[in-house]
Amino acid sequence: MDDSIRAKIENLTGEDLVDEDYDSAVDGVIIWWRDGDDEDELSDVIVDAYAVLGDDGPLWVLTPKPGRPGAASSSTVQSAAKTAGMNAATPLTISKDWNGIHLRAFGKGR
Repeated sequence: MDDSIRAKIENLTGEDLVDEDYDSAVDGVIIWWRDGDDEDELSDVIVDAYAVLGDDGPLWVLTPKPGRPGAASSSTVQSAAKTAGMNAATPLTISKDWNGIHLRAFGKGR
């Protein structure tokens, strides 16, 4: 993960981010993903994250940008999202080193 992005999110929301060990519903989910991580595991992580997501909050997968160490193909994220029953948006620039892909459950619209 990128501590500067984490700090910006915490400043924007006024809330501390929790990690994967948190055991209650959450308002949103950020999954940090790098190339070399198992695509099938990403599908499982997405399903698990969506299960604890309260009130249809946002779910994002952040990956290093192309050309950066650990850059994951957006098609890998899109494929894993589809397997998990989610639609993946076009990657957006989150910072100089990270892209973000917003996921939504099939049929949830914009």
